[in-house]
Amino acid sequence: MPRIASILVCVARVPLDHVTSFATRTVTGRDYCLVKVRAVDGTEGIGFCYAGSTGGNVARVAVEELLAPRLIGEDSSRVEGLWEEMYREALLQGRAGSVMRAISALDTALWDLNSRGSGLPLYRYLGSWAKDTVPAYASGGYYLEGKTPRDLGVEMGSYVQQGFKAVKIKVGRLTPEAEEERVRATREAIGENVELMLDANNAWTDLPTALLYCKRFEKYNPYWIEEPFSPDDIDNHAKLAARTSILVATGEIEAGRWRFKELLDKRAAEILQADAAVCGGISEWRRIAQTAASYGVTICPHWFHDLHAHLVASVPNARYVEFFADDQVLNFRRLINRQLQVKEGALLLPQTPGLGFEFDEQAVAKYGLSRGQAWTVVTQQAGSSLTF
Repeated sequence: MPRIASILVCVARVPLDHVTSFATRTVTGRDYCLVKVRAVDGTEGIGFCYAGSTGGNVARVAVEELLAPRLIGEDSSRVEGLWEEMYREALLQGRAGSVMRAISALDTALWDLNSRGSGLPLYRYLGSWAKDTVPAYASGGYYLEGKTPRDLGVEMGSYVQQGFKAVKIKVGRLTPEAEEERVRATREAIGENVELMLDANNAWTDLPTALLYCKRFEKYNPYWIEEPFSPDDIDNHAKLAARTSILVATGEIEAGRWRFKELLDKRAAEILQADAAVCGGISEWRRIAQTAASYGVTICPHWFHDLHAHLVASVPNARYVEFFADDQVLNFRRLINRQLQVKEGALLLPQTPGLGFEFDEQAVAKYGLSRGQAWTVVTQQAGSSLTF
């Protein structure tokens, strides 16, 4: 594989067309940190991460000043070694949060570059488990002003009509009675044979409150309850898992294999939602998936279906890709030039090399925070660094 000549980085701030509400917060736009790893022969791999509603420049600075200089001049095929060097370089600043997301973006770009060089789609380069498609669930059910339980049922029913065999809605913002009404309306709309996921987005702070809701939900046979507590409250995840018939799912904003091992050791979740654009990239996601397999735990990654379709297709213990049917929530879709195709609730895997898409440069220029020249180019190698 060729050596790395430069790293390009930028931040795109993409507004939402409608204010989107979760259990505990409201979002009006999203920052995405985008990277390109360019080899000496001119070939490129791309990577990205969601950097929050604001603050995307934190991830950009991590790429530009902390991580990219460690990659310049290196062999792009040495992915595991480069991951370790980035991780160690960022021990004081990183290990989670924006810096780990920056590592995730660069690691993804390395895998994309190398799989493009092989001529294989990423999932095949990783050693595919699936052949042509991967199952997906339709993610939606957000809180909108004036949206009634009936409206929610119509939305979820429309996904079933499109062929999806699993759907997800938000819960936790309203009273237990009002949330039960939303869950009931959804179940009645989708029928008994479609799996229903519930996403609380860290809504609850104590076990009794979580149980108050979950006991109401149990009669509607949901597949999982997602992020019931703060991601740091692993003990309450474990307590809830032991007290409800609903599977507990979490991990979408966790970083590093060690936190996931704690979730596994404490039996705090039967569904891990490791996000490769958050947890440390494709390299770390694969380690987490392999560890989960040894515990008999399923992986259903969070967000970024364009990336995670490849990863779900590459391991035997991954079940679903989270899919967003339009760009109203996952507006990253506006930044790329090709969308995944859906057939009967499954995603058709790309057949072109690498991830199978490029950044839409006009969209990047439109939404980039640095007007004019969207991309910052890093070509300088790192100097000597301290040894810990």
